[in-house]
Amino acid sequence: MDIANDAPLWTPSPERIARSAITRFIATVNGRHGTGLKNYRDLHAWSIAQPGAFWDEIWELGDVIGDKGGHSLVDGERMPGAQFFPDATLNFAENLLRPRDPTSIALVFRGEDKAERHVAFSELCVLVSRLQQALRAAGVGVGDRVAATMPNMPETIAIMLAATSIGAIFSSCSPDFGERGILDRFSQIEPKVYFACDGYWYAGKRVAIGDKLRTVAPHLTSVRHTVIVPYLGEAAQVASGIANGVALDDFLAPYAPQALTYERLPFNHPAYILFSSGTTGVPKCIVHGAGGTLLQHIKEHRLHCDLAAGDRLFYFTTCGWMMWNWLVSGLASGLTLCLFDGSPFSPTPDVLFDFAEKERFALLGTSAKYIDSLRKEGVKPGETHDLSSLKALTSTGSPLAPADFAYVYEAIKSDLHLASISGGTDIVSCFVLGDPTAPVYKGEIQAPGLGMAVEVWSDEGKPVTGERGELVCTKPFPCMPVMFWNDPEGAKYRAAYFERFPNIWCHGDFAETTIHGGLIIHGRSDATLNPQGVRIGTAEIYAQAEQVPEIIESIAIGQDWDNDVRVVLFVRLREGVTLDADLEKRIRTQIRTGASPRHVPAKIVAVADIPRTRSGKITELAVRDVVHGRPVKNTEALANPEALAFYRDLPELAT
Repeated sequence: MDIANDAPLWTPSPERIARSAITRFIATVNGRHGTGLKNYRDLHAWSIAQPGAFWDEIWELGDVIGDKGGHSLVDGERMPGAQFFPDATLNFAENLLRPRDPTSIALVFRGEDKAERHVAFSELCVLVSRLQQALRAAGVGVGDRVAATMPNMPETIAIMLAATSIGAIFSSCSPDFGERGILDRFSQIEPKVYFACDGYWYAGKRVAIGDKLRTVAPHLTSVRHTVIVPYLGEAAQVASGIANGVALDDFLAPYAPQALTYERLPFNHPAYILFSSGTTGVPKCIVHGAGGTLLQHIKEHRLHCDLAAGDRLFYFTTCGWMMWNWLVSGLASGLTLCLFDGSPFSPTPDVLFDFAEKERFALLGTSAKYIDSLRKEGVKPGETHDLSSLKALTSTGSPLAPADFAYVYEAIKSDLHLASISGGTDIVSCFVLGDPTAPVYKGEIQAPGLGMAVEVWSDEGKPVTGERGELVCTKPFPCMPVMFWNDPEGAKYRAAYFERFPNIWCHGDFAETTIHGGLIIHGRSDATLNPQGVRIGTAEIYAQAEQVPEIIESIAIGQDWDNDVRVVLFVRLREGVTLDADLEKRIRTQIRTGASPRHVPAKIVAVADIPRTRSGKITELAVRDVVHGRPVKNTEALANPEALAFYRDLPELAT
């Protein structure tokens, strides 16, 4: 990708830079530490040179409730093994429920066009109080697990806050998970109380899940109460069919609201258990600490997103994706959280922008795939909606294609901080993300995160610029996982991140640093293609192929062939389109001219569907296994496992 001579798509005005939180933070650091930092790049360099001082300043920026203790970092050269704030005590929920105007709106919820609610801060506290009492009465205490199969709705946030307020560990998945997917996750962590909805809405359809819950519940043998939360109005009926079932109203009935209490615990006490996608086996249970998660999210919301108390934060996410955990931490910065559950195209492609206009979003967060779909549908929200309050749009889940960068500025808003961000479940946050004080260049993530010593390394373990390599982090950071569940010696944890380069976090992304100091993510390392021994990122192929109007989406793999690897591109075409010789030629020409001759696939095959995980990511590894006749270890991790059948025994790949 030739980006060196590209003009920026957007440059913040001097006034915007001057009033940004980053500029104020730089002034604070200079005043307290005698430094002469002038801009974000200076601040980033200081943050990784002085990590103890930097994270101490983030604690102060967030006005964290708790006892910081005497040390901000011990054993700062060990990874894993560094200890951030080893003497500190705090409570995760207490920091999210910090005092604010009781009448202010804490949560706004829309479930497609079926539900709409505004929840005042006082109402949220009342619900958390009653849940807190009910959980304690159910025997839940410090270190116990509370699991939830829930939509992205206010009750889910209240359940998480009640659980973490008493020192329990919260874990969630979305209600579209299958029985095996739920059990593969929650049976490993043995929850004491299990919450689930009675159903949900998707694309205008009512989806009841009572039968699924009646199958799941008996296998969660650690659960004392299965609490059914009403969304479809069937909570009592569903609960009656489960041996330990109880409707939420009945679970809470004995408890009147009272003052909330909080268990203050060590900095690294677990708050969340998140799960890897599970496409190569049973999902790994990744345990995240309260303090590291809190500080990292405060940093990202306030500095990287430039959000302030009273702003409205939206992310399109399910409760099975780490962006839900990222979203809910916005409460710690006094933000109003805007929640949406369902299809972002139901009842129309305008639904999220209708929501943004009415509720005055300051930040709209979504996936790269959603933005690409809007572009291909020809949706132009900037012409149909008042988006004057919107100051930032973030995109993650997969690399945002250069054409979609341009689309955002042409069709959504020209004066907008567009931040492509990347990190993951492993760190419940970002390694690389936005800088609201710097220009945005097409196809690039702007910068490494503050406090994150991100580099790109060659196979030999040397830093490289302008060429592709492994995304690594060379110094510890507080949101590293506390541990993996059921990994007492830490062997799985070390193997996941530190096996490739000792004492260095190797994230598994194939990346490149740019002339502007930004980054490009070329895809996951384990999905990287290697024809003739040359490493090629799949994202580079998709960015070109999906500019061909007939292609809705695509997926590329490396097929073992003739003692080498050949690139195979599968394309899902618009209705009525046939993959003929002319279309194949145009696809190859687009890829050759837009990327390079090495990126041109040896084979192009039309398929009816592309398999993806439940968080919407396409699954190159599963397709590669099917093409090579290998079993896919965990199809429950896929939203549409039936799509794998389209890749089995294809005659086009036999020659």
